[in-house]
Amino acid sequence: MHLYIGNKNYSSWSLRAWLLLRAFDLEFEETLIPLDEEDTAARIHLVSEAGKVPVLVDRGQTIWDSLAIAEYVHELFPDTGIWPADAQARAHARSSSAEMHSSFVGLRGACPMNLAKRFARKDRGADVAADVTRIQDLWIEARDRFGSSSGDPFLYGAFSAADAMYAPVVTRFETYNIEVRQESRAYMDAILNHPAFDEWRNAGLQEAWIIDQDEVDEVAIENLRTPLR
Repeated sequence: MHLYIGNKNYSSWSLRAWLLLRAFDLEFEETLIPLDEEDTAARIHLVSEAGKVPVLVDRGQTIWDSLAIAEYVHELFPDTGIWPADAQARAHARSSSAEMHSSFVGLRGACPMNLAKRFARKDRGADVAADVTRIQDLWIEARDRFGSSSGDPFLYGAFSAADAMYAPVVTRFETYNIEVRQESRAYMDAILNHPAFDEWRNAGLQEAWIIDQDEVDEVAIENLRTPLR
């Protein structure tokens, strides 16, 4: 399998696919195509006409969507736990992941992923507040119904595709200093401390590329970047 991704500091959809493959110790090669460069679109179009990353290429098959990649690797490795084994938990996990895939436009627009910065807390508007509330409700429902009894800290007990889908949301809450409930904080810490996420974040913080157009009107209170130059 060969996974094409964008910058690790900024590409939230790439994080979803990469984290899933790495967390389950699946063998793959990766190619990083820097975003916001003159040749970015041309390089992505060489592997996918959709023009977006991530893209997974395997045995001549191209899969160009994060959720589709999760389903594809689940079919290849059905016993690895990519989706929960319990049918009700699996249905809930797929539903919550699909909602992540298609919703929360307010949060995504106002709070782009940026692993290198911490910004001051501020009122980000009603749309963002509604998204934050809905996301936390989903997390807590998943934990209460399917996850908490297992002793594992993730949404459905053990790490699953749903956690990969929500990992960039966790980073957004952290980066933009979003106030969350205690239960949400515990879940966020589980994602942020996962070894696979830690590997991704450390690589992102060493990247030389800087995309700063999304930081207008933000007050940075911490810069974590350690670029290798």
